[in-house]
Amino acid sequence: MKFLCFSDLHRNVEAATKLVEKSNNADVVIGAGDFATRRQGVEDTLTVLSGITKPAILVPGNGESATELEEAVRVAGWKSAKVLHGTGCVVEGVEFWGVGGGIPVTPFGEWSYDFSEADAGALLAGCKSCAVLVVHSPPLDTVVHDSSGQIRGSQAIREVVENTRPKLVVCGHIHSDWEKSVRLAETLVLNAGPRGVLIEVDVSVN
Repeated sequence: MKFLCFSDLHRNVEAATKLVEKSNNADVVIGAGDFATRRQGVEDTLTVLSGITKPAILVPGNGESATELEEAVRVAGWKSAKVLHGTGCVVEGVEFWGVGGGIPVTPFGEWSYDFSEADAGALLAGCKSCAVLVVHSPPLDTVVHDSSGQIRGSQAIREVVENTRPKLVVCGHIHSDWEKSVRLAETLVLNAGPRGVLIEVDVSVN
């Protein structure tokens, strides 16, 4: 299956417009959060992205809440988009699970939509087995090397990846590792970024 994966648009309408064009080459579009900036302007890019007719799976970032993202999708009339947060769905026979927000809690303050590792564990608990896991925050020690060289990411997400072994994990959040991918055991982990990455993954059940 061909995926167009992106994250961290932060109100960038030009990038959103290019993603609409790229979506024609994908089977499913995945948006891994941060459509807004500091909880402002989530509708800016959603209005443009609503031109995507392919099935789309979205999670909130730490820049917008799940409720804010759901409302923006509704107002934009993006019929093919589904927002996941501690929930899953099936698209064209493929299992998806999604968890958004900053994990663990970021240093950014009250505006940031964040969760502790314990909270994340509860949100991820329903991900018994899935082909694609969509999260805003990366698994710990994967595509998480920030501009200061520190290794970041979520232990709870790493554990669920190791235990459920999804075929693909799509994330964002750490800007300095955009478009980078690594393997965590058998799983491909991609930090997507705003330009969008087209990737083909065999998500069939072995």
